[in-house]
Amino acid sequence: MNAGDEVDFAWITRENIGLLEGVGDDVFDEPIDPARLRRWADATDHLMLLALAEDRIVGMCTAMIHHHADKATELYVDEVGVADDYRRRGIARRLMMTMFERGRERGCTEAWVGTESDNRAARALYESLRPYEEDDCVFYLYRLDG
Repeated sequence: MNAGDEVDFAWITRENIGLLEGVGDDVFDEPIDPARLRRWADATDHLMLLALAEDRIVGMCTAMIHHHADKATELYVDEVGVADDYRRRGIARRLMMTMFERGRERGCTEAWVGTESDNRAARALYESLRPYEEDDCVFYLYRLDG
């Protein structure tokens, strides 16, 4: 990173969700809906970590803790996003590593993440984190709202 590009990290909780007001368009996929955000903040097994630079959100990572009746608890990394002008500075890697640590603290023994096969940047990041296994997976998406 360049001088003056100090990045701080903050876990989002019910008490500090105001940090997400006015977030830029290039970090999350969609605009943040306040009602959805409040529901999200009430879910104890949902995690969000922000990267902040100069009072601006420049990155985020969201994940969920999955509890199973038949296998160990795992961390599902749902999304990682970094603002265009802050990419290729190690922010996504730091977000992921910090999220992995939080997963360990919460009792997770594995973490998993998926991405589109043509998302070269995401795949390069995930492969650089040295997974112990790379599955050949297929994901299906279903609309439940009509």
